[in-house]
This record gives sequence, C-alpha cells and structure tokens, in this order.
Amino acid sequence: MARSPLTLAASVTSALPRVGVVGVGALSEGAAGRYDSAVAELDDGRRVVVRVPAESAAIPELAAEVRALRALTPGVRGLLPFRAPELLGEAGLGDARAVVVDFLPGYRVDAAHLPPGRGAATSLGAALAALHALPLSIVRTEGLPVRTPQQVRTDTSRLIDRAEATRRLPASLTARWRRAIDADELWRFESAVVLGGAGAASFLFEDVDGVPEVTGLLEWHGLSVGDPATDLQWLAAAPAAADDVYASYVAHSGRAPDRRARERARLYAELEFAKWLVHGHDAGRADIVDDAVGLLDTLASGVAGDEIMTDAALDVDDAIALLDGMPDASAPVADTSMHTDAYDPDELASWVVSDDRADSPSDVEPPTEPEIEPEIEPEIEPEIEIQAAAAVAAEPVHADDTSTAPIDVSGISSLLDRPAADEPVDEARARADADAASQAALRRWLAD
Repeated sequence: MARSPLTLAASVTSALPRVGVVGVGALSEGAAGRYDSAVAELDDGRRVVVRVPAESAAIPELAAEVRALRALTPGVRGLLPFRAPELLGEAGLGDARAVVVDFLPGYRVDAAHLPPGRGAATSLGAALAALHALPLSIVRTEGLPVRTPQQVRTDTSRLIDRAEATRRLPASLTARWRRAIDADELWRFESAVVLGGAGAASFLFEDVDGVPEVTGLLEWHGLSVGDPATDLQWLAAAPAAADDVYASYVAHSGRAPDRRARERARLYAELEFAKWLVHGHDAGRADIVDDAVGLLDTLASGVAGDEIMTDAALDVDDAIALLDGMPDASAPVADTSMHTDAYDPDELASWVVSDDRADSPSDVEPPTEPEIEPEIEPEIEPEIEIQAAAAVAAEPVHADDTSTAPIDVSGISSLLDRPAADEPVDEARARADADAASQAALRRWLAD
C-alpha cells in the first residue's frame, strides 16, 4: 500500500529535527511505483524530497544512491556543469528507511521526444562527457563498483548465458550477441566514471535564453567505474536526436576516441530485453517471460541480417578528436614512438590509413642512404630515353654540346687518351690522366 504524503512528511521531521514542515505534496518521479515520494516545504523556505522504497527490490538501489551522493563532495560537484541532489538526512519509517534530499527544479524529456539540433540534445551530450571525465578516485574512495573492460565483457557474456538457459531466447539473437562478445575490437575502451545505464529522463532541463539546458541529474544509484557506452544505450530510443547527442558528447570529451562506443551501446540496449526475460524467469512470473519473449521475437525480426559490429568509418568529430590526441609533428625524429598507452598501435593504424592506400610489407623498400647528384635531371620516360641516346650516337660529337640526354662515351674514349701534337710528353701524359679520371667520373654518373 502506497504511503500518503502526510506520512512521508512526518519522516522529514525525524530526519531534520530542527526544521518544521509547512506544506507537502505528492511527487511523481516516473519510477514505475518503486518508490513512495513526496515534496515538502520547510519553514526555512527550502523544498525537499523524501523517498521510501515501495518494494524490496528498491531497497539496495536506494542504499547505493545514498553512497553515491556521499561521494559527491563539494569539490566533485564543482567539476560538473549541472547539479546533483544533496543528501540532507535519513530516518526510519516502519521497516523501511526514508531518505531526504534537496529539491532540484526542472523538467524531464523522454528519449523518444528528444528533439534534434542545438538545445536539449547537445546539452545532454556535453553533460555526459563531463560526467565521464570525473576522476576515477571519486568512485574508488567510496568503495563503489569498479569494473575493467574485461570484467564488463565477462559480465555481458554471463547475462547472455543466463538468458539462453531459459530456453526462450531466439537462436538468431544468441548467435548475434555471441559474435559481438567474440569481437576483441568491440571491447577496447577506457573505463570511466559512469551512471551505469541512466537514460535521458534522468536529467533535468531548464530553459536558458529560450534554449533547453541540462541543469540537474537524478538517479545516481548506478555510480561506478565501467563502460561509458552503458550511459549511451538509451540513444537507441532517440532516433531523431541520437546523432546530435553523440556528436556533442565526442566534441566535449577529452578522452581517447572510442570508435565502437555506439555499437556497444546498441548491444546493451538489446540486452535489456534479455534482462527482462531473466528477471521473469527467476521470479517465476510467466506473464513477464511471455512479454519478454514477444519483445525478443520482434527484435530478432528487426535485426535479421544485421550485425552489431560495422565497418563504418570515423565521423568528423571522431576524426578531430583523434588528430587532437596525436603527437606533435615537430617532435624530434630520433624517436618517433608515442609515449602513451592510450592507443593500441594496430587500432590507431586502422584509423588513419585507408585500406586502398595501405602498403603490404613486401611493397615497402628499405631506406637507402641519399646520394649526391651533380644536378637534378628531369625524369625521362624509358622509351624516350632510348630514342634520345640513339639520336646522340648518330650525330657528330661537338665540344660545346650541352645536351642532358644520355651520352655514348665509346665514341670519344680514344680522343681523351691521345695527347695534342704541340704538347710535351709529360704534360700530355698528365692531361691524359686527368681526362681518364674525368671519363671515369662521367661513366659513374651515367651508370647512376
């Protein structure tokens, strides 16, 4: 039985003994009846929200939210461009526990109704980027969950195992999800502070100069370190605004590019149906199982012939973020390695080298020492070069011939060896030696 607002207001005075309640009203948070909530007016002018779990499954969730709000110190809150509820107090209410937080003004927008373009969509992307940029120590210090990419991958695989064990999961979806689990590239990401699957409705908006902006964020119970894509899975339910949200997210993110984030987000969105199936099976609820099976059958038909992993190229925002993260081109050439472990070399190469331009190892010639040439000659096609050589050989040789075409040296070798009639023998011999040296140099040049 739902608790009345007056009953909830009484718990406020227990949690905040030095204040009085002067007004109270019902509060709908869109939590599907999992909480009894009310908003209370205090005698000091503040408005607060009191929440009590309405079902046993919500008890650990509310406890996790209390821990998360305690982790949000004033310093942490100063890093965020929006507000988070402040924990004011707790009190017992029968066999449950009431939690009192300050009231955050604003309105919510469902993902399906999120408009594209500047405004709500771009503000949401920037808000998520700021959240994911929080230091990991915030979560670790409070003892909240921390999961590595491998642990995320393992947990996802176990969920598929549990759904398959119900014998109600379509075989095509099982195979589809298994292929995604086996794709190593899909799971190369950098863990970050995440909300663990919060959706667009978790954010509060207010109009600033007529433009919707995110001013608050509710539902902190999933605060942890994990895959940033879990906070993007709701994009599948916002087809009109998804691209603008993600583009804004990438533009405001200072993290290394994650080219597979949206594909993992799509996988997590599909697995929500599997979670619903497992929940119904474990609870012995045939109605929930039947509902989940119907959703899964529809999903299987909708994605037939499709793959979660795609070969789509980076969009403009991803490419810009990638270039910003690359080393400066003016770095010393003595050491061209990147002194960071933020990039996988093979993956980075796949981002910046297109398939049709990549050279195979056999096509790459080893570097050679540069040679000094007498002068830069224009490149001559082989056929033209042969014709030019034949023409020069057929014409008489002139001392003032300055043609740069290949020269036949055999016709003048005897002239270089003969002394002039009026020169002494020693001088003629010295001239012959010098001419021979010149001839040898000329031949080496022509051979090159």
